[in-house]
Amino acid sequence: MKTIRILVTIITACCATTAAAAANDYPIKSVRFISPFSPGGGTDTVARALAQRLSDALGKTVLVDNRPGAEGIIGTELGARSPADGYTLLVGNLGTLAINPNLRKVPYDPLRDFAPITRTTTSSTVLVVHPSLPVKNAKELVALAKTRSLNYGASSSATFLPMELFKQMSGVQMTHIPYKGTGPSLTGILSGEVQVMFGGAINTVPQVKNGRLRALAVAGDSRAKALPDVPTVAEAGFPGYEANSWNGILAPAGTPRAIISRLNAEMLKILASREVIEYMTADGAEPAGNSPEQFTAYIRSEHAKWAKVIRAANLKKETP
Repeated sequence: MKTIRILVTIITACCATTAAAAANDYPIKSVRFISPFSPGGGTDTVARALAQRLSDALGKTVLVDNRPGAEGIIGTELGARSPADGYTLLVGNLGTLAINPNLRKVPYDPLRDFAPITRTTTSSTVLVVHPSLPVKNAKELVALAKTRSLNYGASSSATFLPMELFKQMSGVQMTHIPYKGTGPSLTGILSGEVQVMFGGAINTVPQVKNGRLRALAVAGDSRAKALPDVPTVAEAGFPGYEANSWNGILAPAGTPRAIISRLNAEMLKILASREVIEYMTADGAEPAGNSPEQFTAYIRSEHAKWAKVIRAANLKKETP
């Protein structure tokens, strides 16, 4: 038994030494960002902006690998099942980590299968309408929806549930038109196929500024810096409403702590740079870097919050 204990101690020490050496040499090859959505969406925009700058910081190429499908579930599972060596990272968000696991049977556990690195951005989902709709604010939208049939677009649970929460609080009914991706849903409202939607600020703010969409309210707990004159939904007459959107970087569970710490430090520098702050703010998002521990706690709190919303809506879990 003594010999076995000695062998176990030696093997453990060797493994620890090997892991430490790998972390000290990190990175020795390119790093992959899995973006679990199609190109052009809010999460993908964040991924590409950060990948370019992380490449410079690490001295190795950081590639964005789009793996869309099943509202981000396919790419997120791939991130969870990847080697825990720091060379495959996931760009997660509200939908993939807090909403989908409560709404669907997903093949990963958002609270156990990942090593959070940092939250990257937070942004308000924006309640927008096609300019042809004769409403100027959220209360006028509710009044109109009570007199005529309106369609709303949603490309994922992260935009579907804010509308469901709005419907619950306002007492209106609107018909859900599903889209496969942010790009198609944006095309749908710009063409007038649907009249209303909650869209991520990164995608909707530019369209509001060029007059192709009208913003009625923002879903977060404060006004968006990019749309300072647009009230929150709570300010617009529905107190208590709040639905922030967010993104973050995660590694597979078991990734060496030294690598997590290195990536966190580099990402915080990037998110604090004036260039990134101006870039993100112009598109309606705000950098929101934090520690791995803080991001872990945030994911847990968001997971619990949206579980309550889903139960209140009486939505049943479905397979992806």
